[in-house]
Amino acid sequence: MYLFIVNEKSGNGGGGRVWKKIREELERRGIPYDHIITRSAEEAHSYLQEKLMHPDGLNAVGVVGGDGTIHSLLPAMRGSSIPLAVFPSGSGNDTARGFRIPRKTIDALNILLEGKFRQADLISIEGGSTLTALAVGFDAEVADNVNRSAYKKICNLLGMGRLAYIIGVFHTLITFRPAPLTVDCDGAKYTFASAWLAAVNNVTSYGGGLAICPEAEPDDGMLDVCVVHDCSRLKLMLLFPTLLFGKHTRFSFVTMLRGRKVAIQSSLPRMALGDGEHVASTPLTATADPGAVRVICQSQNGLVI
Repeated sequence: MYLFIVNEKSGNGGGGRVWKKIREELERRGIPYDHIITRSAEEAHSYLQEKLMHPDGLNAVGVVGGDGTIHSLLPAMRGSSIPLAVFPSGSGNDTARGFRIPRKTIDALNILLEGKFRQADLISIEGGSTLTALAVGFDAEVADNVNRSAYKKICNLLGMGRLAYIIGVFHTLITFRPAPLTVDCDGAKYTFASAWLAAVNNVTSYGGGLAICPEAEPDDGMLDVCVVHDCSRLKLMLLFPTLLFGKHTRFSFVTMLRGRKVAIQSSLPRMALGDGEHVASTPLTATADPGAVRVICQSQNGLVI
């Protein structure tokens, strides 16, 4: 039996449309399932936590929603033997992108039914966990501005969720100020006189497909870190198109780091978003939590079982 957690409002109503296709296909094939239409993150988490207390006969948990919906379920899924399946219907969908889950609903359903999963790490911070990325500074402000904007809804209606984040970059450039930042990576300390952002990633992308840490792997027990520092607003603006292809790493004002434990301090308080949701502020410490969750995904180089 398969359990589905459905956020119908994700992607400005996209979740409801995706769930309709899934439900019709499950019934056509005669596959047993249960589901809940979530009204809040708290309700979804409580429901799933209760179900996982007695998981007999449960094959997988399918999440119909965006990265924020998945984020709300991580406390219940962490350490569970029941794998997580993703049906992307949000704005960013970086979880689906990081685990090679197709956007086409029936293709994603077929992957769920194959049942092959990858043992994935989590990014652990005080009070919670994140699956895709922890954004600190400018990138967090961009995501926060996008989440609270009217243009996000318009972009979602047009099926152009990534465009909302690009608009958010220009929106945030107007008011954001860079500041001194210190990053401690496995005991090695790096100081930046004027930092714009620090991204701590478990998968390659965030912000709707920006390949901020192109070498990141979600099951290597390591955190990949990108710091953008000591550059003008113009250079920062020119940097963002290169993020689409992960080509930003060649610039002198971009520093890439890797480690199991990353501590970040800033002279100005900086917002931190995990999976696009507000989770903390600086100072903060992030730690890799190896193999904490199972994610159903497409087979690639023997990385699934």
